[in-house]
Amino acid sequence: MDGEKRRAEIIELLKKTKTPLSGSQIAGLLNVSRQVIVQDIALLRAARHEILSTSSGYLLHSPSMPQRVFKVVHDDKSTLDELFTIVDLGGQIIDVQIQHQRYGNFSAVLNIKSRRDAEKLMQSISAGTCTPLKNLTNNRHCHLVQAETTEDLDAIEDELQRKGYLCKD
Repeated sequence: MDGEKRRAEIIELLKKTKTPLSGSQIAGLLNVSRQVIVQDIALLRAARHEILSTSSGYLLHSPSMPQRVFKVVHDDKSTLDELFTIVDLGGQIIDVQIQHQRYGNFSAVLNIKSRRDAEKLMQSISAGTCTPLKNLTNNRHCHLVQAETTEDLDAIEDELQRKGYLCKD
């Protein structure tokens, strides 16, 4: 299989999945090395395919689903509740973003679709393998969230507001 055909196949595989596919999984399906897949992903991104890298693998960003940025603030103890609130109401947390006065804007891909994904993130934080970006900005941060419908996003916004997580400014 030539490179162009293989890259088209990678896009098709990513379109068909709702869970991340690792480079090794894709490599196994296409009978090539993981390094070839890493290079193909780089070429696909250069060709403007929106491929997200997560700790579990690759996902194709689907812009057809409505998205909204939520500006939130909460302490560390409320992080899991915030994440559960979003996913329980049908949201997928694409990323976390902060605007630091001195260092500028930062974002990190989260791709949290379920309570299990949220719990894995919290385990990483508890183990000290990562630190929440919100800690750099007095707990203020934003999440890009997508859902099946704008009504789902409205429900998420209403619940975040009710729980006091939405920023007032």
